[in-house]
Amino acid sequence: MIALARSLCLTLTIALTATAAQAADRARLETFLEVTGFDVALDSIRLSASSAPQMLGLEADDFGAQWTVMADDVFDTAKMHDMALDILGETLDDDLLDHATAFYSSDLGRRLVIAENDSHMEDDSETKSEAGQAIVEGLKRIGSSRLEALQRMNAASDSAGTAVRAIQEVQVRFLIAAAAAGVIDLKMEEPDLREALRADEDALRQSISESALSGAAYTYQAFSDAEVLEYAEALEDPDMRKVYDLMNAVQYEIMANRYEALAARMRGLQPSQEL
Repeated sequence: MIALARSLCLTLTIALTATAAQAADRARLETFLEVTGFDVALDSIRLSASSAPQMLGLEADDFGAQWTVMADDVFDTAKMHDMALDILGETLDDDLLDHATAFYSSDLGRRLVIAENDSHMEDDSETKSEAGQAIVEGLKRIGSSRLEALQRMNAASDSAGTAVRAIQEVQVRFLIAAAAAGVIDLKMEEPDLREALRADEDALRQSISESALSGAAYTYQAFSDAEVLEYAEALEDPDMRKVYDLMNAVQYEIMANRYEALAARMRGLQPSQEL
């Protein structure tokens, strides 16, 4: 696989914690992953593998019955878990770790993580999306303040505004790796590819915003308005913002890395052939 430009996500990760006085030890990081539900969020990256061929104008079924086996191997939970620990071990300082762990160890925090974990691993994403959209429409009709709290939650959990740029980076790295592996014939140079993706940036940002809102409406539907507001305020805390900026950066870096590995494994494959 050819050398690729350093990920924007990882650059952000390092920048966020460049002044960290002390990195957390691995045992405490293991607890952090479990208590915050970040371990399940990482595992959910595996569910995105089925959409990878669509970026190449193909479908997962085009590559035969072994596609799932290959994807599960590339997006191995233990491998992604170790990658997260390695990056967080160099970047997450004890104060931020303690702050996030304290909140998610509370009664509300534990219940939120259970709901988030269930939502991350939801099999029927289409039904989830439709249900979330229906909830949002209902909140709009009655002028509920809950809608604003959900929007505040989403803004705070991506306070660096990295989602659009990170997704574009994942796409670029995957397409370039696929071209290097001979899976596709990429007729664009990397700068042209990035420019083409930027042309659709506004539409992507709107799509992400709408999806995040319906997802939050669905995920937190069992919580009271007061609890949703309390969560929004907790996420808006400066230390929690830093934690989420870091976790987002780590998650997107791992996703990009695994998509590159997936492209390399697709080398020489032809549609409808067994792997």
